[in-house]
Amino acid sequence: MALLTGFKVLQIGCGSAAAVCGRLLADVGAQVTCIDPGAGTMLLDHLNHGKAVAVDAAERRKALAEAHLIVREGQPKDHTASPYDVTGLRRANASATLVTISPYGETGPRANDPATDLTLFFASGISRLLTGQVDDLAEAPIRPVGEQSAFIGGLAAACAAMHASLGNQSGASIDVSIHEALATLAMTELARAGLGKKSWERKRLSDGNGATVTILPASDGYAAISPREDKQWAAWLEAMGSPAWGADPRFVTKPDRVNNWDALHALMSQWSRQHDKQSIADAAQRAHVPSFPLREVAEHLDTPQMRHRRYYEPHDLAGKAIRRPTTPLGLSVVASNRKPRTPNGPMPLSGIRVLDFSWVIAGPTTTRYLAAMGAEVIKVEAPGRGDPGRATELHTVLGQAKKSIALDLKNPQAVEIVRALAAKSDILIENFATGVMDRLGLGAEALKATNPDLIYISASGMGRTGPDSHAVAYGTLLQCYSGFAGLNRHPEVAPRVGFAWLDPMCGLMLAFTAAAALWHRQREGGVARVDFSMIEAMLWTMAEPLVATQLGSAPKPMGNASTRHAPHGAWRCVGDDDWISVAVRSDEEWRALCNLVPGLSGMAALDPGQRRDAGQDIDAALTAWAGTRSAAAAAEALLKAGIPAAALARHGDLVQSPHLAARAFWDKHDAGVLPGLPWRASFGRSIGPAPELGADADRVLATILGLSPDRIAELRKSGALG
Repeated sequence: MALLTGFKVLQIGCGSAAAVCGRLLADVGAQVTCIDPGAGTMLLDHLNHGKAVAVDAAERRKALAEAHLIVREGQPKDHTASPYDVTGLRRANASATLVTISPYGETGPRANDPATDLTLFFASGISRLLTGQVDDLAEAPIRPVGEQSAFIGGLAAACAAMHASLGNQSGASIDVSIHEALATLAMTELARAGLGKKSWERKRLSDGNGATVTILPASDGYAAISPREDKQWAAWLEAMGSPAWGADPRFVTKPDRVNNWDALHALMSQWSRQHDKQSIADAAQRAHVPSFPLREVAEHLDTPQMRHRRYYEPHDLAGKAIRRPTTPLGLSVVASNRKPRTPNGPMPLSGIRVLDFSWVIAGPTTTRYLAAMGAEVIKVEAPGRGDPGRATELHTVLGQAKKSIALDLKNPQAVEIVRALAAKSDILIENFATGVMDRLGLGAEALKATNPDLIYISASGMGRTGPDSHAVAYGTLLQCYSGFAGLNRHPEVAPRVGFAWLDPMCGLMLAFTAAAALWHRQREGGVARVDFSMIEAMLWTMAEPLVATQLGSAPKPMGNASTRHAPHGAWRCVGDDDWISVAVRSDEEWRALCNLVPGLSGMAALDPGQRRDAGQDIDAALTAWAGTRSAAAAAEALLKAGIPAAALARHGDLVQSPHLAARAFWDKHDAGVLPGLPWRASFGRSIGPAPELGADADRVLATILGLSPDRIAELRKSGALG
């Protein structure tokens, strides 16, 4: 479905993150024209498929003058002598939104530091979290498969750009730091560090995941299960045939299972090794226990679920017919004859009201961005504990600038309140299990009569339609199911769950979608219904391994190794779990490294192929060099020599970072600081405290619905407000 028909984008240069941004925009209908897009790499060829290319000067001038959005990638030094510096671009087009994507942002002391996918993951702290806790700190932290820094940077750029294209933001500029975009994937850890609490450590404690999700060996691979609630644990024991050890006092409560995890995992593994991975997952799902097999990427190319949702489209790449992933948005558009409200105010979403039924990470991350862009976000929660994110620092950061109302949706009066609020809202977002909102009478079709202009966004693990739509899914399980977790490891290490990567990434995609839907509603009058699939979003960002698999070179776990660059990896430094990442991209950088590291002094003439052949000797030299100095000192020396490098950051390091301070990344909070957004915008961002549960009920009901104090008191007495 083309949401952005008529929206014109100019993509400048061969940066992968800019190409990702352009790909997402093109996939929902934008007209994307490229200048010097580059070619020859599998990923770029995929990302730029179907985009126009402005070849001669006249075409370039026309594309530049007509663009609603201009996207470019590079460091400040790259733009100094470029014909596409800010002055030149603004002379040609003063009204377009201008987005610049760079490793460390356009400002700050690190703005021109050399950087790569690997070093950005180390500098952001994400490599410390990616694969979860380890048994042996001799295992090096790693980057994920598929140039993911480009995808996260590109998604952040598309999200910010789409918001800036709404409202009164003519000529807005957006500064996207890939470093910050990666760091903000770990909102809980950033918030903990900003509030003065201890940073997460890589060394495994008990089970490493709080008995919430684990990977079990199967007869043909692995399966991931997540019996995180007591009733799910009881159901899981029954699915395993009610083993006698299930009554062992060591495993009765969740804290017991955490404290005795090694023994418990060994017992479950004895059972799981007797079954194939799909049958384990099927047995768990029948018992309503979230579970999926760990699949290879190739196993997702032709499944009943993907066929039903028409996720892939035919595509010719390198002369070979392949399947290309399309958007995970499940879009449909319904007509509306009314003139909807449009953003009106100092922020892109000023005047836009969002009814937020989402919880935990993906949905609240989405609405965090909407609130930061000026929307009035009303968070609807169940009475009692509310959003589970309130049990951690998650709500403290993701709940900022929102309002909270507690409603017991089992009470018919509470449902009527929702209907009345929906009638006066612009967007509704929910991530309940499939069918819940429909059973409450609050599905998209039911609310269409109440408000034909309501943009309705549903997010779920597998999508709301198809044979797998009712599967119980969490983001970490879908990372396993997609092949992501299986590839993110050293070759000799068994797969681990890792941190919740998929949820915050989906938050960027969903916030982009909300803005694109508003743009379409303003200009075309059509109202979007979004059926977002998290597994499809995961596969969209795994384009490189998906394409490589179809071209005959299925990816394997590589740790930090690279098929293009050498040396490329991480080495242990002096200190407790301190590491330095190094990525050599050219002969010039290699010679600089040889001049710096004594053990490499005789190897300066080696070309990339010879460097791979001499990998053991190079590794030994770098191990000896790094092992005598701190990671900070090693990074300083390497960067001074022009070599991409970064120390493995702890989140406390990011709180103390002069670079992030110079970029005003952190927002002041009563107890410390909280992380900002993954972009700097010329129009700023809205901030405010996260609300207490139900704190805004009276104000919301009085100001939006016009209810009297007596009527509100009656609703509270009835239990509708909890």
